[in-house]
Formats: sequence, structure tokens, C-alpha cells
Amino acid sequence: MKRSAFIKNTVVSTAGLFLTKNLMRPVQGQVYGQNGMTYQLNTNWGTLNADKTPVNDCHEMIQDGKGRILLLTNETKNNIIIYNKSGRLIDTWGSQFPGAHGLTVQHNGKEDFLFITDTNNHQVYKTTIDGKILLTIDPPADVPAYQKKEAFVPTETTVLANGDFYIADGYGAQHILHYDEKGKLKNVFGGRGTGDEHLDNAHGICVDYRNAKPTLIITDRTRNAFKRFSMDGKLLEVIHLPGACVCRPVIKGDYLYAAVLRSPNLDTVNSGFVTILDKDNKVVSNLGGTAPVYENNVLQPMAQKEKIFVHPHDVCVDDEGSIYVAQWASGKVYPYKFTRV
Repeated sequence: MKRSAFIKNTVVSTAGLFLTKNLMRPVQGQVYGQNGMTYQLNTNWGTLNADKTPVNDCHEMIQDGKGRILLLTNETKNNIIIYNKSGRLIDTWGSQFPGAHGLTVQHNGKEDFLFITDTNNHQVYKTTIDGKILLTIDPPADVPAYQKKEAFVPTETTVLANGDFYIADGYGAQHILHYDEKGKLKNVFGGRGTGDEHLDNAHGICVDYRNAKPTLIITDRTRNAFKRFSMDGKLLEVIHLPGACVCRPVIKGDYLYAAVLRSPNLDTVNSGFVTILDKDNKVVSNLGGTAPVYENNVLQPMAQKEKIFVHPHDVCVDDEGSIYVAQWASGKVYPYKFTRV
């Protein structure tokens, strides 16, 4: 679904949300999840003074090397909001990213760097942890699909230890672009199409190091799936997630976590949950969703069960195993925190 149509379909429901959000607010302290992966909800964790530190869409979150939690929002009074793990405000910065969407951290052992995608500016930026821009990636004009900058609408990045990085053009031409650390384009794959090797709403990407050979896991959100590719862009596996329009994959330990924006399709508003998969790509728990059911080793369709979320857009899993959830088009709510119980 194109970004413009996606937003249009949400206008009516979002307007109504402002009138009803207090009635829909989830129960503080309630426990959610299944199969031993259960979590207690804290809806007040990241709440701030909206006059001083506002949010618009809360798009993505990461934990930096100091243990702080960073939130990316497309509110240009403060694109980055920095919390401690208790939800106390530490700092803010950023006013230049009106389409702030994807946030990835690069740890190099000495200092952290951030990769930010901006869907309005049609650019990707590498910055210091406090906001100094070090590298800007423009639409790759030597790729036929990007002769017009508007075709490049990057949603996510992932970074390798050697500084190479991949960009997922999830709202544009659906390509995955591989760059070296200096910003030189090395490879392009994916793109819009009907075969499994193609992508539709390639919203997120990460490197999976859980096996001996690293691979890429890429979102194919419209098709309710993650797809595993080799590092050079060859399709290896399709992980079907019926009923789940998943956002970016986030791997912590043996598990893969993801926000499910909507269920069962992108036209179903106010219907998301959070899903957790094990190392064998089996869904083990859904926070706010129906319990995963497998019949003859095939996952049955999932759906929202409890009204915890409106449009969950990203998860961050910290070094203690707690989950932080950012929500899009959700009445400007601040992130929620889930603590494992």
C-alpha cells in the first residue's frame, strides 16, 4: 500500500481516537502474553509534559551503549527523546527530520552512531549519538528506479560491524540497497514484484547472527511475512505470519520481536499487537494478540485480542529483557514498557 493511501485510510479512525482514547486505554499492570513469555504492562513509563516535550508519531526506539532508551518521533520540536530505563527524561535533540521513521544504532566499542531514515526528505543520515550529521545518503540516481527522488522513501537500516549498512526502501521502490561505510553503493536487490524474491512494503531489516552464517531478515509487510536473504541478496526462506502486518524485526538473544501494525491487513485500523518468535521461527507469544496456534506445523491466522495498542510501530528490547513499544497514529501517546514476569 502506498504511503498516501495508507495515511488516508487512517484519518477517520485517528480522529475518533482522540475522542475515545481514554475509554480504550489499557489496564495498567495487566499481564499479557503466552507460553512463558509473559509481560506486565506499564502505560505511564515514557509519559512526558506534551507542551515541553511533545511527540507526534512514535516511530522507533533503540538502547544505546550507555543503557539509555532513545525514541525517534517525527515531531520536529524534538526528533530524538532520550530516556533512562525508568522512563525519566534525560535529553532531547533534533528538528530537521520531518519524516523521521527508522532508527538504528551502531555500536563500535568506543562510541555509538545512529542511522535515521526520513521519508519526507527522501534521505538517510548517519549521526553521532548527540545529533551531528556525519553522512547523508540521497536517492541513488544510478539505479533506474530512482530517477526521481520521490521514488526513494527509506524506512529502515541495519549496520554491520565493518561499517557497511543496508537500507530498506519500504515506502518507495521496495529495493534493498547495500552501501559501504563511506556511502558507496555496493549492491541492490529485492524491488517490487510478484515473486517471493520481491518485496511489498519492505518496512524493516536486520542482520540475524543467531546461526553460524549471518543472514538478513526483511519485512514483507503487505504479505504478512518476514523473508530471509543471504547477505548478497539471495532469497533463502519465507516466514509466513498470517494475520500480522509486521514492522521491523528486532533480535535479542534467541528471540525475534516485532510490532504488528495492523491485523489481518493494512486496512484494518486500531488492531495491532506485538509478536515474539523463537530461533526456529515459531511464534511463541503475542502481547495483545491471540495465542499462536499451529496445525500440522502451519501457523493459523493471528489477530488482536486485547485493546492494548492502536498502531504499534516498533519494539526495543533492553539489556534486562524489557520491551518498549512505540506507536504510530495513536493519539500521540508516549511509549509503553513491558516487564517480563
